[in-house]
Amino acid sequence: MKYRKLTEDGDYMLGRRDQFYEGREAAAQAAKTRLLLLQGEWWENTEDGLPLYQEILNTFHAPDRRAELIDLIISERILGTTGVESLTAFDSNIDMQTRVYSAVCVVQTNFGAFSVQISGNGSGLLNIS
Repeated sequence: MKYRKLTEDGDYMLGRRDQFYEGREAAAQAAKTRLLLLQGEWWENTEDGLPLYQEILNTFHAPDRRAELIDLIISERILGTTGVESLTAFDSNIDMQTRVYSAVCVVQTNFGAFSVQISGNGSGLLNIS
């Protein structure tokens, strides 16, 4: 599997020699771009993307199932990534005082595992290692 690297601004890297990831890093980059793509953002398929405004922010009307619904949306988005086999760990939390959702999960791929850290605090939504 090959996947184009991103610049620091989040754009695809073009015109450089070392502009692709392969293997585990490619799967991690693919998962990251799938999580960062918001539903309706891509003109060619407006149904694709993370339904942040359509579903995730709407879960605050169902406080007893909020974390479960957000976890399901996030995990489905990761599991739909090419090369991803399973989630071997998934832990999340919602701080109701600050209204911040955070999650940490371990993703198993055909090429090895990587971890994903998600935080809705507005400063660095997603870290993958």
